[in-house]
Amino acid sequence: MQKTRTVGIVGGGPGGLTLARVLATRGIPFTVFELDEHALSRPQGGSLDLHGDSGLRALREAGLEAEFKAVARYDDQGDALYDAQGTLHFQHNEASNGDRPEIDRSQLRDLLLASLPSERIRWGSKVSAVEPLPDGRHRVVGPEGTLGEFDLVVGADGAWSRIRPLVSQETPAFTGVLFIELQIDDVDTRHPAIAKLLPHGKLSVVGNNRGLIAQRSSHGHVRAYFMFRVSEAQLREGLVDTSSPPRAREQLKALLPGWAPSLLAFIDASNDTIVSRPIVALPVGHRWTHRPGVTLLGDAAHVMSPFSGEGVNMAMLDGLELGLALAADSDWSRAVAGYEAAMFERAAEAAEGARQGLDFVSEHALEHVLEHFREMQQAAGPA
Repeated sequence: MQKTRTVGIVGGGPGGLTLARVLATRGIPFTVFELDEHALSRPQGGSLDLHGDSGLRALREAGLEAEFKAVARYDDQGDALYDAQGTLHFQHNEASNGDRPEIDRSQLRDLLLASLPSERIRWGSKVSAVEPLPDGRHRVVGPEGTLGEFDLVVGADGAWSRIRPLVSQETPAFTGVLFIELQIDDVDTRHPAIAKLLPHGKLSVVGNNRGLIAQRSSHGHVRAYFMFRVSEAQLREGLVDTSSPPRAREQLKALLPGWAPSLLAFIDASNDTIVSRPIVALPVGHRWTHRPGVTLLGDAAHVMSPFSGEGVNMAMLDGLELGLALAADSDWSRAVAGYEAAMFERAAEAAEGARQGLDFVSEHALEHVLEHFREMQQAAGPA
């Protein structure tokens, strides 16, 4: 009688948890190792739009479509495009036709976690190494010893994956774009002028090698990302002093000469959570030679800039496709190799789009971005 095979998933983000849910519904034992101490130990980020052929498909095939619809925001698909002087160039306020609804990242994680046996999630688990065993399995090791032994270990642990070096020597590189993330609380009540400017969805501003994307989340919360082209030397020095929110706000405004007061108001309205986020990416077309017993998904496999909106969608599709492959083929090495081959192709296409999206922060971005918005509106068709 064949021994029951198990999967170790390193990382409890949307991709890893999607894989876990697919395995759970197919009767395949798994353990998720997550560094966070608990689900609320740190903020999970802003709003996500899930795409019909990837993120939404993953939830549907994982049996979570109804749970998603209960919290998703189908009317937060508006777009407004401004230049730095505050001139409106494009606006689309129609409700979405349903193919890219929004959900807060924390809501998505909670939804996935609620669908899994709690004992399968090992919170506070730092993975320091994955070691091959003589029988072809792999041992997951933490600072205090063995965490488990598995027939397959999946690195779902993000851009700086500890599992990636087992299959690839590539590491993410700085793209030349830096985000300064701000947050605004209760925008509709406390900052009505900003709320009026910001559609149900997101606002984009393009300038000379600078930009802004501000996006609504649930409960009147807004995340604003000011974007800059910077050198690696500037990155090392630090563009703003995030340890002092008042100083950071003044420094940020000084970096935006000529910007309209209505746009700088996003800075003044922000709370004291200010984060510097260098945008990194693996090479477009990143792939590796198949190694039995180990694979990657999501950012661990293909981290890319956020401009294409594909990151979380690709991660969830990875989790779905890998889980389905394992359930369908008793030869897990063959199943994983097939998953990897398909994933490499779709991730390369998405990563190329994300690379081109970096032009949002460029000297002549306005016409490029305006054409992109028009194409998206045309593709969506009537609401």
